[in-house]
This record gives sequence, structure tokens and C-alpha cells, in this order.
Amino acid sequence: MDTRSRYATARKYLTPDDLSELTGPSEGIVKLPIHLDWSEQGIYDLADDRQTGLMYERVIREAASVDDLRVYLNAATLCRLWGRLYLPIQARQVWEARFRALTRAA
Repeated sequence: MDTRSRYATARKYLTPDDLSELTGPSEGIVKLPIHLDWSEQGIYDLADDRQTGLMYERVIREAASVDDLRVYLNAATLCRLWGRLYLPIQARQVWEARFRALTRAA
């Protein structure tokens, strides 16, 4: 069995209790902390949907706490970009099971 598959299956993906908790920025430049993004990029221009999507993918995959989600994700932006985000199947399933609005947004 592929090691990545086992990791993705065992990984716990966090979600907030409600999408309204996601009050992160919807514009400007964001620098993610190293525990969320250890790449050379780390800085995202939210005026660019591709950069925003990449940032959201990293935050959803790597969030160490629900506070990471609250600080860096914005509910309206998440709903707008949801269908274009490249996420592990398990992460997508967890988020869509909790928030039906995301399923409709996709």
C-alpha cells in the first residue's frame, strides 16, 4: 500500500463548528506561518484567485488548530473557491459532510 494513501486516510482534518467563524482576510497580502507553509512561497496575494486557492489548500491540509482556520480562511472566499480547490478526498469529505453549502457551491 502506498504510504501517502495510508497517511491521507489516517489524517484528521479540522473544521470549525460553523462557517461564520471563518473571518480571515479576503484581500491583501497574507504570510502564512511556517507550521502551515514551509515552502519558499509562504506569501499570498489574495487579489489572485490561484494564489488564494493555493493558500486555502495549504491551510485546510495543515491546520494544527481550528484557530488556524479562523485566522486564515474567509467563509465567503472559501465558498466561492471551493469547487476549484485541490484537496485530499478525506479533507473534502469531512468539510462537505459538515457544511452542505460547500457541496452546493462546488
